[in-house]
Amino acid sequence: MKKKIGIGLVVVLIVLQFVRPTRNVSEQIIADKDISKKYAISESVHQILIQKCYDCHSSNTHYPWYTNIQPIGLWMQHHVDEGKDELNFSEFKTYPERKANHKVEEISDAINEGWMPLDSYLWIHKEAEISQKDRDAINEWIKSLGIVFEEKPPRP
Repeated sequence: MKKKIGIGLVVVLIVLQFVRPTRNVSEQIIADKDISKKYAISESVHQILIQKCYDCHSSNTHYPWYTNIQPIGLWMQHHVDEGKDELNFSEFKTYPERKANHKVEEISDAINEGWMPLDSYLWIHKEAEISQKDRDAINEWIKSLGIVFEEKPPRP
């Protein structure tokens, strides 16, 4: 019985290798609807966002070799799709003003509270870690936008 289960798992893994998720790759690294087309942003801050965030939050993901192995590729594509659903820097200019302002507030919360980038992403992509210098630069940029964020109740 164990042998049949083992053979079945091997067959499933082999068949999975022929399943290829759609790749999140655009011809333009900086899209016409990019956040830089909505808000004034310095090149240095824009580069921080590109290097640290765009892999999962834009229309242009860099795919490492191991994403060609299934189910790893399917799992990664699911994360990219979720990331783009939450925030897509490549489509930022299409966001209504209120949504765009809220997304900027979420960027601030994510980097200041440390829940982005995801720990699981940082295991392999150490270069995506946001340093204090990066955080300060992004915070200064956000402050320069003059967006008034909604008051949040203190956390218990």
